[in-house]
Amino acid sequence: MYVMELTYTAPTDRVDALLAEHVRWLDEQYARGVFLASGRKNPRDGGVIIAVGESRERIEALAASDPFVTGGVCEYRITEFLATKTAPELAAHRQQLPS
Repeated sequence: MYVMELTYTAPTDRVDALLAEHVRWLDEQYARGVFLASGRKNPRDGGVIIAVGESRERIEALAASDPFVTGGVCEYRITEFLATKTAPELAAHRQQLPS
């Protein structure tokens, strides 16, 4: 599982200009089952996405395709973690520690 942390690198008016495209991109990833949760940080200097994926490289490529990135208004910090404990609704994404 991955925590994808976005940090804005441009003023919010430039971010807002790309918001509709970013939301469409988010919707596509939810439809594919990649994103589990997302939202703005408070204060509004970026956002956070919880994602599942086959590899870190795949998640990095996905982040690079975000209209916020291609539009030059944010950077990503991606943290991989093993979700060994989850809410019942996320049981399908629960992971095992390596032996």
